[in-house]
Amino acid sequence: MFFAPTVRTRSYSPRAFDHRLERFFDDALAFAPQRSFQLEQDEKSWTLSLDVPGLSREDLTIGIEGAVVRVDSKADAKRQYKAAYELPLEIDATASEAKLENGVLTLKLAKKLPESKVAQLAIN
Repeated sequence: MFFAPTVRTRSYSPRAFDHRLERFFDDALAFAPQRSFQLEQDEKSWTLSLDVPGLSREDLTIGIEGAVVRVDSKADAKRQYKAAYELPLEIDATASEAKLENGVLTLKLAKKLPESKVAQLAIN
């Protein structure tokens, strides 16, 4: 058995170190951009609400590719915004709609139901 004695001094206190590290990360994350969004679901669609204050309809582009929706602001917009969300099922872009009111972008994303590709085989 190996025995290593520990020596505690006043200058080193593990708790003080923990609190300093915790304060460092809290301060660093306080300046990170906070994105506020809400996701609701029903049988046929998802409703995604995003806070995008200061952006107009002309400043935003929305791209849908498979199950991923991307919201970007244009390069000449007053404020830059970029976000991507991946949903469990593919999105039907033709049946989806977007609405911007009072700085809140609401996306109603229709679910694309998977098509069954089952072939029936006749029994001889």
